Amino acid sequence: MDHPLFSTIPYLNTCEPNWSNLSSQPIKIASIEVLRIKRRRIGLPFIFPRNNEELYLIRTRSTDGAMGISVAHERIKHFYPILQQLVIPYFIGKDIRNIVSLIDEVYVFRSNYKLSGLALWCCVAWVEISLLDLLGKVFNKSVGELFGKVVQDQIPIYLSSLRRDTTPEEEVDWVGQRLAETGATAVKFKIGGRMSHDADAMPKRTEQLVALARNTLGDSVSIGVDGNGSYSAQKAVEIGKMLEDYGISFFEEPCPFDEFDLTEKVAHSLALPIAGGEQETSLARFKQMIHRQIVDILQPDLIYNGGFIRTFRVVQVAAQAKMPVTLHNARLGIDPIYMLHFASCLPRNHQEYNARMEKIPSWFTPSLIPKNGLLRVPRGPGLGIEIDPGILRKARKLAIQAI
Repeated sequence: MDHPLFSTIPYLNTCEPNWSNLSSQPIKIASIEVLRIKRRRIGLPFIFPRNNEELYLIRTRSTDGAMGISVAHERIKHFYPILQQLVIPYFIGKDIRNIVSLIDEVYVFRSNYKLSGLALWCCVAWVEISLLDLLGKVFNKSVGELFGKVVQDQIPIYLSSLRRDTTPEEEVDWVGQRLAETGATAVKFKIGGRMSHDADAMPKRTEQLVALARNTLGDSVSIGVDGNGSYSAQKAVEIGKMLEDYGISFFEEPCPFDEFDLTEKVAHSLALPIAGGEQETSLARFKQMIHRQIVDILQPDLIYNGGFIRTFRVVQVAAQAKMPVTLHNARLGIDPIYMLHFASCLPRNHQEYNARMEKIPSWFTPSLIPKNGLLRVPRGPGLGIEIDPGILRKARKLAIQAI
């Protein structure tokens, strides 16, 4: 399928890695800790849209003293007991070189499969990424290099606006400023009302926003839209026809994400590419989406889907079906760095980047500053980031009673 932002994947140079080949000695996990720090203590404001007051770090140490760190998002406040009681204990004492099988085996540890979904797989992803950061430091490889040959060090982005509380005029003006600042030439707007049973966020906002965006931004800017499951199939097709008239690039989640039959009907009724998959956590269901062509563009979320290993498996299936893949990645902070390493060993596709951007001194380096519509993949081992040691000293280790 020809597309201005996303191409089909003709090959995938990654495979199920065997890191035992890189070291003859086990690399055993000594501890996995959850650290919390008040954002105001390190000079960070609350993050839109959820007014997060706290920053959460997952710190892994090996028995020989190596350390890896990942950052968890705000839902850890709800998922923490699962992480602490059902995920972390499984990994303690294990050999990190066997991480591929460990990611599969934690699924059945203490019957974790009974909790399968975002609550389980987010926890696994946070642990997995901290382990990958540690492995990369031990082997002096970036996270991307751990999985295969890195083929690009700059990733094209499309700006993603998360707002539905703006008027069309406010939204287009704000996004236009962000496009100018970043050099990006692609954007995604929110339409509908989010799982709203055909209701719009404001009367006629969707139609007015799409028309104004196209007329103001011009044909040189690629415009996508995200319905967040706002529509019935009939309404989604009606909206989709309007979107086609304005040359919209893709229509994300027109129907509720788990209503495969509805989304399939929309996809088969429109020439406009349909995108989805951010809420999915099952390879079997991803295969359904691919083989039934329920969507035209697949959008797995690295964290929701359980991390790099599980998401590369999704990409491998999509590559065989020549279906474009771009990650769902609307979060700020360190999360875009995960996306950059994942995309670094895949063919060139635009990736999602929060249009808001943090215009404050970062608590880690390198900072993420798009230039000419591109983000540079951090260099260096593991995630390639440096966290201010003062932040780690200020962080407090959490016990199960802490949240």
